[in-house]
Amino acid sequence: MSTRLRDLTPLIVPSGSRGSTGPVRSQHPAYVTLTPPCQAACPAGENIRAWLALAQEGRYRQAWEKLTEDNPMPAVHGRVCYHPCETGCNRAEVDSAVSIHAVERFLGDMATREGWAFHRLRDATGKRVLIVGAGPAGLSAAYHLARLGHEVEIREAGPVAGGMMHFGIPAYRMPRAELAADVARIEALGVRITLNHKVTDLMAEKAAGGFDAVFLAIGAGMGKRVEIPARDAARVLDAVKLLRDTSSAAPPMLGRRVVIYGGGNTAMDAARTAKRLGATETIIVYRRDRDHMPAHGFEADEALEEGVKIRWLSTIKEISGSDLQIERMELDSEGRPQPTGEIETLSADALVLALGQQSDSGFLQAVPGLAFTPDGAVVIGPDMQTGAAGIFAGGDMVPAQQSVTISTGHGKLAARHIDAWLSGGAHRPEPPAPLAGFSRLNLPVYADALQSAERRLAEAARLGGFQEIIKGLTTREARYEAQRCYSCGQCYECDNCFAACPEQAIVKHGPGRGYRIELTKCTGCASCVAQCPCGAMELMPEETSHA
Repeated sequence: MSTRLRDLTPLIVPSGSRGSTGPVRSQHPAYVTLTPPCQAACPAGENIRAWLALAQEGRYRQAWEKLTEDNPMPAVHGRVCYHPCETGCNRAEVDSAVSIHAVERFLGDMATREGWAFHRLRDATGKRVLIVGAGPAGLSAAYHLARLGHEVEIREAGPVAGGMMHFGIPAYRMPRAELAADVARIEALGVRITLNHKVTDLMAEKAAGGFDAVFLAIGAGMGKRVEIPARDAARVLDAVKLLRDTSSAAPPMLGRRVVIYGGGNTAMDAARTAKRLGATETIIVYRRDRDHMPAHGFEADEALEEGVKIRWLSTIKEISGSDLQIERMELDSEGRPQPTGEIETLSADALVLALGQQSDSGFLQAVPGLAFTPDGAVVIGPDMQTGAAGIFAGGDMVPAQQSVTISTGHGKLAARHIDAWLSGGAHRPEPPAPLAGFSRLNLPVYADALQSAERRLAEAARLGGFQEIIKGLTTREARYEAQRCYSCGQCYECDNCFAACPEQAIVKHGPGRGYRIELTKCTGCASCVAQCPCGAMELMPEETSHA
């Protein structure tokens, strides 16, 4: 946790005023609403500032409703999202970021306990949309389309909805009951989910069901392979299949020593799962160093806490029986791993390959107009439509970074485009307002308030099963955490501008109604701008000078 605690007291230099007082006013203050960096960084496009403001008032139902305008699964995302919003949070420059994911989880869990339900935004349109895949992208698109009045059916090849949220994320991170509750709430909107139904002929199913549009969201459920010379190889498994089988209550027997080959988040999950399945020694072999690993830092930290060993700068050259030939690597001047010729032997009962995922998109090859990348991803346009009219795609099966939240954002965006396409139009989102960066804030008004610490299951208790590791915030902690938000770029009626104005040029309209600047009284001194803590005021040039 960062504890920078910077000195925020501004240096007042009377001769260096930002204003323009004098016989002629050349600038005047104006209220603006900017984009907070948390929202700019959120792949799902959540209006984080707005729902945190409601949560800090204790209006939790309204906060959940605001949050779910963009993301229907807050209990899931509060647990599994890598929260890039917090990396962008301006408060991280002062003490520590607002724990946005923890408040989101709190709201999602409260919704389940209280039985809160979604509602439709429009009456039935009579349009039907087929969604292939019940992972995060498919569920998100189904939710948004159903709210817009369309009839939606998801066809899912697996026995349970959730996709990689269920089969690719271990239960110690994503408890199945909470995932099922978020899915059930989407179904209650009228979304029909048909399980154990693998689509093999897309165009036939589209025609037979009378669907007006299709959204492809099959994910990337196949592990990538690598050619390793093998003679009577030790047991070799795919990490995705290992996680899937474990989630299906059919985990494989791995033996005492398990080696995982790869350095991403899936590799960390596979290693930690192997420990829970009884492996006494679990070793990750990765060809680069920690600074260059694709896994998030906290994932590696938690794996190390649980006794997983990591062999950095190592690669597997050959497999001979239960022996793995490991070559030490070194990084060149550009950070790329290069072989050294130094070989050692590492024995293992099982080798788990965690080298990334790709889509099983072969069944789509027969669809006219679809184009594919060399690894099987489906090519889409800016409107998320493929080369086939009325067939859209998103999530892990299109060329993009892969995460639950990115896929959820794809589902929302696809739903907007599909809705517009069904009515013969085009979705043209408004460009975002400029970013409310840290330099815009005036923060002496704020007290130091460190981030709430989420309680964790002790390391010694983790390996006995798949119980959830991180515990949620209490109501008091969640409200405190929401109150740490600076409301970057949007006025929250603190009255600083009102109190700072020497000319009484700022008029209060009352709670929730903001302020107005009486320009006939304003001298352009900029005292109000200098006192706005959240950067929601700026000086605007005069169209004509005012004496």
